[in-house]
Amino acid sequence: MKLSSLLKNIVLGASLVAAATSTAYAQTKYKSEYKLSLVVNTTFPWGQATTIWSDLVRERTNGRINIKVYPGTSLVQGDQTREFTGIRQGIIDMAVGSTINWSPQVRELNLFSLPFLMPDYAAVDALTQGEVGKKIFERIEKAGVIPLAWGENGYRQLSNSQRLVKTPEDLKGLKLRVVGSPLYIDTFTALGANPVQMSWADAQPALASQAVDGQENPLSIYNGSKLFNVGQKYLTLWNYVNDPLIFVVNKEVWNSWTEEDREIVRQAAIDAGKQEVVIARKGMTADDASLLKEIQSQNVEVHHVTPEEHAAFVAATKPVYDKWKERIGTDLVELAEKAIEQRAKSSN
Repeated sequence: MKLSSLLKNIVLGASLVAAATSTAYAQTKYKSEYKLSLVVNTTFPWGQATTIWSDLVRERTNGRINIKVYPGTSLVQGDQTREFTGIRQGIIDMAVGSTINWSPQVRELNLFSLPFLMPDYAAVDALTQGEVGKKIFERIEKAGVIPLAWGENGYRQLSNSQRLVKTPEDLKGLKLRVVGSPLYIDTFTALGANPVQMSWADAQPALASQAVDGQENPLSIYNGSKLFNVGQKYLTLWNYVNDPLIFVVNKEVWNSWTEEDREIVRQAAIDAGKQEVVIARKGMTADDASLLKEIQSQNVEVHHVTPEEHAAFVAATKPVYDKWKERIGTDLVELAEKAIEQRAKSSN
């Protein structure tokens, strides 16, 4: 009996040592800090997503995973179009990024920048929360980055310092700052404008010095950056594209965490994304137009495009839509069009 008990104790002791060693090994692979890249600062809804996510992760992992937010795309010297490459290479551990900024590396992300594809928030949700969203996540993971959840930067509206834009003809000759994406160059060239690729870090000084006449961004960015103070007094609400955000982790970092911590980080991203979408849409609905009213109080002239004006913009950009539908992938775009159509039918 004594020998049997001794053997049991030896086996139990060995198991405990092995478990402790395994845990210690897992812990040694964890970094003291994980670098999270952000294009804007943390006061914008987009930036708030990173704060919510990092706080939830720190709390739910009991401090095992500590995230530090690096705004202004500082980890890649302010060049937001290099962010995805930085994540893939391990320069960046985590990010909440724009589909626009990552589209040069993942062509399927250009889907969300097809002009006038998504007429309303229900259409956006039909894509991100449906089969289209799953296929895009599969493509991102294939590119070497782990996607976890969706957020939203919002519908991009047009502002400028010269005149109120109501028709494609009103855009002719306007020098507009756009993000570094060929699709945006094509879209605004088709509308008769003079698009200029420029990082967000360079855009605000360019607007202030009137090196460019205007820009396009969600109202939260327009208002938060106080663009009405740099001559952007004319604002056109046309909902021509929406910019979803994606919560991601570098693949090697992801694989270094325990399965339990991976699930915690994933769920925290999902929860943060849901909260951020609510924040991003606040003040811009029929029931709550508080953000728009705040902007108008700054002597900004605001124009909501009429159905007839909308149709003219759609017609002017249709060749661009058709060209990029093929580049993105006809099957994916048609899947998106079907999802949006079914959304429309279900809401009638």
